Amino acid sequence: MINFRRSTAVLVGLLTTTALTGPAPATADQETPAEPPKVELVLDVSGSMRANDIDGRSRIAVAQQAFNEVVDALPEETQLGIRVLGATYRGRDKKQGCLDTQQIVPVGPVNRVQAKAAVATLRPTGFTPVGLALREAAKDLGTGSTARRIVLITDGEDTCAPPDPCEVARELAAQGTKLVVDTLGLAPDEKVRRQLLCIAAATGGTYTAAQSADELTGRIKQLVDRARDTHTVTPTVVAGRSACDGAPLLGPGVYRDREAFSEHRWYRVPVRPGQELRASVSVALDRPVNRDHGVLLRATATDGRELVRGVDAGSGRTDVVSAGLRWSATEDRTDEADPTPEASTGTIAATTVCLVVSNSFAPRPGTRATPGMPVELMIDVVASSPAPAAPDLGRGWVLLVLLTLAGLLTGLAAGLLTRWWVATWREN
Repeated sequence: MINFRRSTAVLVGLLTTTALTGPAPATADQETPAEPPKVELVLDVSGSMRANDIDGRSRIAVAQQAFNEVVDALPEETQLGIRVLGATYRGRDKKQGCLDTQQIVPVGPVNRVQAKAAVATLRPTGFTPVGLALREAAKDLGTGSTARRIVLITDGEDTCAPPDPCEVARELAAQGTKLVVDTLGLAPDEKVRRQLLCIAAATGGTYTAAQSADELTGRIKQLVDRARDTHTVTPTVVAGRSACDGAPLLGPGVYRDREAFSEHRWYRVPVRPGQELRASVSVALDRPVNRDHGVLLRATATDGRELVRGVDAGSGRTDVVSAGLRWSATEDRTDEADPTPEASTGTIAATTVCLVVSNSFAPRPGTRATPGMPVELMIDVVASSPAPAAPDLGRGWVLLVLLTLAGLLTGLAAGLLTRWWVATWREN
């Protein structure tokens, strides 16, 4: 999920699908899953965690304190698990050291005593198999309709690739499961930052650099709370088509898809007269790409005629490119797009609007083209905004008339006063 965290606020206000004749459009999930959200904390316990550079304490000590405070503050309904990497193997055999990852607390209801005791015994030891740990953490969380979140805390770059952590993150995202990976970096290292950014972007997560114990604790709490607060609005997975004909029919909601480089993905949205379609799309750049071009969102009629072309809706982020559009199905514009064929039963006909998402990115040399880049499509259908037929001042004309009269009277008074002064001056 492209987590542009702007999505949560918009989703809460989305309208449910209005009654439409013809095929029922797909709608985003709006029912609260019975199963609570699942979170797994993945902690790096490799040798580099011995460094004493966070508030004068070792990185592992700060991480242990943060874990204890987070565990104490967890809501009872949270399903929590803890996995570590580089925690047990002390040798130099890289092949064996790169298999060093264990789940020390199984995912389930919070057992605070067990969780804190397991974390307290950890000592910095071995290698940093981040990619393998992510794969195993995804297995720990299992599958299901609920949101699943991995929070990775590490101070170093993966030392065991393959598997490359970025590729693992893309594989997990391509599976279409509701899994997000957030990353927390404990060391001011550019390579580490780039790798953690890549992992987070591939799954719609976030990256944060923690410079102190308070920052680390606060951020972990936020991420765990986010898993609980946003699991009811996870985007619905859809598969766009290569043409409008046969494309999925969508209602208001948030949807997730994947798009290959330079591909066009089509979707359909029913809109009735008097309604306005509002749509936006975000494409996550989860791998190195040539940034010469961008993303285009268009609305067309079923015969290919363009109704409106979207505009850039960038948020300032460099890892996500967005675009948005608005189109009103007013009475005098219903001939621009075709009514839904099945909508001929006497009710107001719905217009089928085709949405096409296009990108003109190209992979850099050595960058994998598959799976496609993550796409998040947001759709809302609301009452059309009133558009005046001609320029209208409303009640502002009253003020305009008063100002005009005041100007005329002031000018007349000034003219009379000037004439009187000139006449008086000549007489004297």
